[in-house]
Amino acid sequence: MAAQDFASLVEAGLLRDVEELTVQAYLAAHPGASRSDAYRWLRYEDPDPIARLADGVSRLRGGGATFDAEAVDKACAEASKLGYSN
Repeated sequence: MAAQDFASLVEAGLLRDVEELTVQAYLAAHPGASRSDAYRWLRYEDPDPIARLADGVSRLRGGGATFDAEAVDKACAEASKLGYSN
């Protein structure tokens, strides 16, 4: 997904969906954490937010965090419709 056109990811809402999945997984894995904590953890001020999301997902999975399976399936289906691959 990182190699895809950034504008098309934003327009399709896919970036927002993946961002929300990642933030929710962080919050579930870190009880008491805030959304602000999650964004700081992702280093979202970085100029490449897609790479930050990919890194965050990898780190969360490595730590045993879980993701909302239905939301992941929805985001993957949307990505597939737009021609993006995992």
